[in-house]
Amino acid sequence: MLKTRVITALVLVGLLLPAMFYLPQSYWALAVAAFIGIGAWEWGALLGWRNPSRLILGFLTALICASISLLAPEAIGATAVASPAQTWVLAIYALAAFFWCLVMPFWLQKKWSLVGIGGLLVGAVVLIPTWLAMVQLRILGPGVLLGIFAVVWMADIAAYFSGKTFGKHKLAPSISPGKTWEGAIGAGIGVIIYGLVIRQVFSLELMSLSLWVLALVGLTAISIIGDLYESLLKRKAGIKDSSNVLPGHGGILDRIDSLTSTLPVVALFWLLVV
Repeated sequence: MLKTRVITALVLVGLLLPAMFYLPQSYWALAVAAFIGIGAWEWGALLGWRNPSRLILGFLTALICASISLLAPEAIGATAVASPAQTWVLAIYALAAFFWCLVMPFWLQKKWSLVGIGGLLVGAVVLIPTWLAMVQLRILGPGVLLGIFAVVWMADIAAYFSGKTFGKHKLAPSISPGKTWEGAIGAGIGVIIYGLVIRQVFSLELMSLSLWVLALVGLTAISIIGDLYESLLKRKAGIKDSSNVLPGHGGILDRIDSLTSTLPVVALFWLLVV
C-alpha cells in the first residue's frame, strides 16, 4: 500500500510541476478544467448517482470551466494584459467564501445531506471557484501557486503528526473520528511557522505581522473545514474514497478537499486586499 501511494505521488508530482511551470496560461486553464471535471464525476458518487449520469456531470463541469477560459481569457491571465478582478469573478469568490465561512459551520453541525438540485448547486459552488482560483492565482507566478498549495499540505502534515503524537480530544468524532483538537492546533502551528519562514525569505510585507499570523490561522481553520466537509459527504454516501483514480490515495476530491475551501478565499483576499 505504501509503495503504491509513493508511486502515485511521484507520478502526480511529475505531471503537476511541469504543467504548472511550463504550460501557457490558456492550456493550464484547460488542464485544470479536465482535472475538476474528474472531481465533478466523483461528486456524482456523493450524490448517489451512477454512470452515465456521473460521466455527463463531469463532462459538463469541465466544459463550463473550459468555456469560461475561452470566453474570458483576460480574466484568467491568458492575454497580454490580465484583468482578473472582474465583477463576475468577485461574485463567484464571494459566494464560495460565504459558503465556506458562514454556511459550512452550520452544515457540519446539522450534518445535512446532498439532495437533488441542491446537491448540484453545492457542487458548482465547491468546484467552479476552485478551478477559477487555481487558474487565476497562477497569474502571480507558478511558484506562488505552489506556495499556496504548500500551506494546505503543511496543515495536513502537521495535523497528522501532532494528532498521532498528542491526539486525545476528538475534533468531530461523528464525522472524522481520526481528527483531534491537538492535530488541529498542530496544523495551525505548522502553518504559522511555514508562513513566517516564507515571509522572511521572500520579504513579504503585504500586511502587519499580527495580521499575517491571523490570516494563516484563518486559512488553517478553513482548510480543516474543507477536509471535514468531504469526510461528512463520504460518510453520508457510504463510501470510503471519492473514487480510486489515484491508487493508494483515493480520488481527486480526496486530494483537493482542503484546497476547495482555501483557494477561493485566498483568491478573493488577493483581488480585494493585496
